Amino acid sequence: MTGAAFRPFTGFYEGDVHDVLSSFREQQPVAPLTLLDGRIGWLLTRHDDVRQALVDRRLVKDGLLSPVGYQPAVASDVDEATRHHMLVVNPPEHGRLRRAVQPAFTPGAMKALAPAIQSITDRLVDRFLAPGKHDVLAELAFPIPIAVIAEMLGVPESDRETFAEWSHVMVAGAARREELPEAQANLVAYIRTLLEAKRRQPGADLVSMLAGAGREEDGLTENEIVSTVYLLLLAGHDTTAGLIGNGLYRMLEDRARWNLLLTRPELLPAAIEELLRYDSPVQLTTHRVVAQDVTYGGQVIPAGSTVLISILSANRDRRRHAEPNTVDLSRQDLSHLAFGHGIHHCLGAPLARLEARTVFASLLTRCPGLELADGFVPRWRPSVLMHGLVELPVTVSENAGPDGERHGVHPVA
Repeated sequence: MTGAAFRPFTGFYEGDVHDVLSSFREQQPVAPLTLLDGRIGWLLTRHDDVRQALVDRRLVKDGLLSPVGYQPAVASDVDEATRHHMLVVNPPEHGRLRRAVQPAFTPGAMKALAPAIQSITDRLVDRFLAPGKHDVLAELAFPIPIAVIAEMLGVPESDRETFAEWSHVMVAGAARREELPEAQANLVAYIRTLLEAKRRQPGADLVSMLAGAGREEDGLTENEIVSTVYLLLLAGHDTTAGLIGNGLYRMLEDRARWNLLLTRPELLPAAIEELLRYDSPVQLTTHRVVAQDVTYGGQVIPAGSTVLISILSANRDRRRHAEPNTVDLSRQDLSHLAFGHGIHHCLGAPLARLEARTVFASLLTRCPGLELADGFVPRWRPSVLMHGLVELPVTVSENAGPDGERHGVHPVA
């Protein structure tokens, strides 16, 4: 292939990312792209290729989240403390790390956590109910998952505001990149301090559980524990915020969708799956490196190449989904790849679904007249890995639902 065939990788920062991905999917589904460092990455955009790549053991992790985004200079000890989590390692290390935190995400654990999630949501929605214009992302979508993960980790109430601020810097990406190295160092130092505190006085929280796991024969090293906490914070924060923001935008974009859920609240769980399919909060998975030559879509990808896997594109592939560019909240086929596939399938998927159900149900119950702010034009965050809005301004009023009555919605089935 000649150099002219290669296209630069921009992260799809401008315009409608779905339009860009559709062009790749239909014209060049296995596309060579020039990465920022000059190397070639191969973008996969069709559903079947993406699904296969997610379980292909010839595509391996290399310890980095992304080869194409902004890579801030951080101290070597901080870097070492954040690159030993399950998202960037291969078996058998991956399985050992995942098993250590699996108990925190079982159905029983989610049921036990549900009242705390509802309480957090109620408190934030109370403030949100003041009449006028509000930003869903700033006031709900980002604060709720960070509060929930702080609760799970056992972060003391007195530290949560500072803890949340470091997390906000971490997920802001390029918008706050100058602050990122300091925030990352502070966050790692805090996780180490919290870990020591939990070893001295363990509680019924995730950090205490991990502290105990570090003493087991097949236990985690100090850096693996710190990296795992770091991953849970960032992955659980940004992706869930994206699910809430993207999902609510699509509900309110067409008033018929919102009204449907007001009158048929039993559709909410299925609607969330459709919203995940339509606008996954994850644009690209963490990348893989080809361990040996592989062939996708008739194209040989040579060993040593970087592979970029587009979840966002796969979920809109007409070869897999009927009318993929239509939001159908009563769609029967609820399958999608928003949470990945295979051994790296998102461990926190049950938590993300629970948080989304709780938030959406609370808003449907308490803010049935919620509307997008006049003149709102969606702007998407510049991110290589994530797909989420910059803001979501809405107006909160005392208006009732479509038939003039307020509708009760049970937040957790």
